[in-house]
Parts: sequence; C-alpha cells; structure tokens
Amino acid sequence: MDENLSPEQSRMLHTARQRVIDSIGKNMDLYGITLSIGHLYGYMYFQNEPITLDQMSQTMGMSKTSMSTGMRTLMDLKMIDKVWGKGSRKDFYEVVPDWYQNFTDFFSIKWRKAVESNMTSLEKSLKEIHMLQATDPDNRSLQEITSIDEQKIIEALNYYHWLHRLIDSFESGKIFDFIPKEPKEE
Repeated sequence: MDENLSPEQSRMLHTARQRVIDSIGKNMDLYGITLSIGHLYGYMYFQNEPITLDQMSQTMGMSKTSMSTGMRTLMDLKMIDKVWGKGSRKDFYEVVPDWYQNFTDFFSIKWRKAVESNMTSLEKSLKEIHMLQATDPDNRSLQEITSIDEQKIIEALNYYHWLHRLIDSFESGKIFDFIPKEPKEE
C-alpha cells in the first residue's frame, strides 16, 4: 500500500479492494474459471504497474507453479498481457483493464469452442440420418421418423449459425452498436 496512508486508511482500502477481488473471483467461478484464478485477476486488477510471477506469488501465497498456470489461463483468455520490464530478464504481466473486451473475448473463446463441437456432432448425425434414409427409401415409417429428426437437427444447426453471428458481433465490437457501453465517468 501507499506509505502516505494512515494504518486505518490502508486497512479500509485493503477491505474495499478485497471485496472487489472476492466478487471477481466468485463471478469468474460461475463461468468455469477457478476461484483462485479469479482472485489472481482481481489482485492484478489493482496493481498500478506490471508485476512478476514472484511478486504475485508472494502477494497471494500461491506456489509459483499454480501462479504460472493461472497466468497462462488468464493470457489464453486475453485478460492479461505479458509485457517487457526494463532492466529485468523476468516476465512481467499486467491486466487488460477493459472489462467489455475481457467479457467479449472470454465468451467468444468459450462459445466458439462449444459451437464448433456441437455443430460437428449435429452435422455428423445429419449425415447418418441421410444415410439411414437412403437404406430403405420406400419404408414410409422410417422416412417419417428420420424426417422429423432431420428437421430438429436442421433447426439446431440454424441456431448455431445464429450463435456464430452473435459471436462474430462480439469479436468485431458490433454488439456495442445494439447495446452501447456505459459512458466513462469523468
């Protein structure tokens, strides 16, 4: 903390920050990111300059291995960046402070992966249904049953195509044309 603060001011600031850090950790935990990685991001959020793994490890009381894994996860999610530290051979990290960008990156990465996986499964099943239909084109019962399943799969694929467009709007920033960001307070 700042040496210009009284012990009471320092305690109050720590309490206020800790509440935000805990909130960030719990929020990220809801989306499948461990609580400790959420706390790591929260602690880094309040750093006013880039920080090393060693410094964060000491601050949080986590092992260097856990810290490294957490940093890699946050980098993969584009929530932190590795930056150059003048006069040091160590890696420095800093938070990407744009919460809008963090949100869109996080969900785009997660959603795109899920969409691709689900679409692959649906397309494979659709091919199998078409192959099944071709085995006995005169079997009215088979054709009716598979036709209903075919329509359901096509509807699901249409949803995933729409979801692709939604993800694209997040990645391009066009989503903010429809739902603008809150104005910055001066």
